[in-house]
Amino acid sequence: MGPTLRIATRGSTLARWQAAEVGRLLRTARPELDVRLVVVDTTGDRRQDLPVWEIGGQGVFVKEVQAAVLDGRADLAVHSAKDLPSLTAPGLVLAALPCRADPRDALVGAALAGLGPGALVATGSVRRRAQLAWLRPDLTFTGLRGNIATRLERIPVGGAVVVAAAALERLGLTGRAAEILDVTVMLPQVGQGAIGVECRADDDVTIEALASIDDPTVRSAVTAERAFLARLGGGCDLPVGAYAGLGQDGRLEIEGFLASADGRVVLRSSLTGPVTDLVAAGGLSASTGLSAAGGLSAAGGLSAAGGLSASAGLSAAGGLSASAGLSAAGGLSAAGGLSAAADLGTRLAGELLAAGGADLFDSDFGVRGVGVGDAST
Repeated sequence: MGPTLRIATRGSTLARWQAAEVGRLLRTARPELDVRLVVVDTTGDRRQDLPVWEIGGQGVFVKEVQAAVLDGRADLAVHSAKDLPSLTAPGLVLAALPCRADPRDALVGAALAGLGPGALVATGSVRRRAQLAWLRPDLTFTGLRGNIATRLERIPVGGAVVVAAAALERLGLTGRAAEILDVTVMLPQVGQGAIGVECRADDDVTIEALASIDDPTVRSAVTAERAFLARLGGGCDLPVGAYAGLGQDGRLEIEGFLASADGRVVLRSSLTGPVTDLVAAGGLSASTGLSAAGGLSAAGGLSAAGGLSASAGLSAAGGLSASAGLSAAGGLSAAGGLSAAADLGTRLAGELLAAGGADLFDSDFGVRGVGVGDAST
């Protein structure tokens, strides 16, 4: 019998599947290993009667699993990468990102075009609500918690529920999807579809074992996305999303968005750069400014549909006022450590908040729905 690695995981069917997959990958790479699951009961799983943001927001599904590693009950923890806060907890390291399934979101019940005026969409994610509200201002929303099976039982009459396509794929339920929403329609949560594996930062043996299953392409993409989120300072409390991947030329392409909770303001940017620059710089390198699809008018100010006047401080020349401190080139700073384009999202958020956007971000959905938060799955 070889060395044993204990894998901490939530108890849901999807979480167990992901943990078992990591175990399979480890045994394939290191046949001498013995792997065992340590199932952790989390507050997020127990309190399905409350919205995620009321029981801790982002991290509510991972903190107790992480604690099992930190206190020695387990050697590593397996998570849905999208549930992880953008900054790794002290004492831990994100040692492997071994695989990524379909990162997109799925509608179950009806396709977007098949939803009638005022149709009800069930989701606990502010990110999903904001983007759907931008596309279809007539839609109404209600909260949704529970595992995949529970969610699929709660499809509103004439409406739909929104879930991660990866969850359906891993549970053999892809056929239930009425539509898989392309990332050009709905940007996913940071890390969506990817599995993240953490271990203790001082556990060299486990770090070495996990290095054998790390996928460099997945790591590059998720690192860019997590850095984008970290610079926004957001997680479950902000309607924000990003998706990165390698283009045909081998360069990393990332698109991100920031929105008001009700979807009346949606800003998107699309950036491209070398993989090494993106990882070293923490997320983004030189590329374009905010795209027209992101809600900016040709003049560079926020469009009328965006709901904010030109007083938001966006210049006609390049999309940001001089006070934003971003270079015209939009590339890496002289120090090489922080991309000006990576800083764009954070600075734009500050400009919007200073111009009155704070009222939008601090409010709930009013008559269009309730609450904010990006629930798991």
